[in-house]
Amino acid sequence: MAPKGKVGTKGKKQIYDENLATLKFYTRVILGANAIYIAVNVIFYASSTFWTWFALIFAMAVYVGSYRSMAAMAKPAFSDDGSLLDGGIDLNMEQGMAEHLKDIVLLTAIIQVLSTLYSYFWYLWLLAPARAMFLLWVNFLGPWFSAETPGGPPEEVNEKKQRRQERRQMKRF
Repeated sequence: MAPKGKVGTKGKKQIYDENLATLKFYTRVILGANAIYIAVNVIFYASSTFWTWFALIFAMAVYVGSYRSMAAMAKPAFSDDGSLLDGGIDLNMEQGMAEHLKDIVLLTAIIQVLSTLYSYFWYLWLLAPARAMFLLWVNFLGPWFSAETPGGPPEEVNEKKQRRQERRQMKRF
């Protein structure tokens, strides 16, 4: 059952605290995935190839880009006396850009850990551009292509005129 009443809003202090916790969690995810990948592919297997290092550098670039974007979004603003003016953008907001960035970090971490078992798991990263194209189509391109032209069909006939036309047609029969 859905809660009754208005949905509560978060205060700037709560947003600030939750953003710190979110960034801390994703730092741990990134460090854990990299530790597992490096331990298995570089330390345990002495035959790390160019592709092993390339995949690690690719994952690190994705992590750095996503994490820095989230950190920039969540950057708080403080006054001269140290009080919190703005907690930053809420990273836990549904349907926000931070949600997509968090998905990218999690996708990369999962793929990076799975690739320790079988290197072809890196092909799963093609899901990210596929999702981006889907979102682009659903949110921008699809509505733009299916929008009606300004000089399209005439406006609806008003009810009075429509009744009059129906009566005329009934008289003809």
